Amino acid sequence: MKGLDAGADDYLIKPFRLEELQARLRALHRRREGRCDPVLKAGNITLDPATKIVTKNGEGVNLGPKEFIILQILMEKKGRVLSKSQIEDSLYGWDMEIASNTVEVHIHGLRKKLGKDCIETIKYVGYRLNDVR
Repeated sequence: MKGLDAGADDYLIKPFRLEELQARLRALHRRREGRCDPVLKAGNITLDPATKIVTKNGEGVNLGPKEFIILQILMEKKGRVLSKSQIEDSLYGWDMEIASNTVEVHIHGLRKKLGKDCIETIKYVGYRLNDVR
């Protein structure tokens, strides 16, 4: 209780399960984004960060790990344009070498699986997720 009274939003008592820590981090992230629903939605596409399940029109869509991360980032920032470097920063660590077309390859894969109109390329700026019907 002293931690909460001192200003902490939350805390864990050791020992704790890694899954609980991850769930609490997702909740903090939702709160920061002003969302209460853990499931992200954009048109007919849903993404559940906890279960790693993506659906389109209620049917499951199999995404690779990097595709999932890119889609999650775009859904969290729905309507906003994200630059290639912003996406790369979310995908890779500081010391990792990145091929020049890695983001484009993953975006191409997402368009193939979700529809070509789901992600819009804003020339010389970046990418934006559109509501897909």
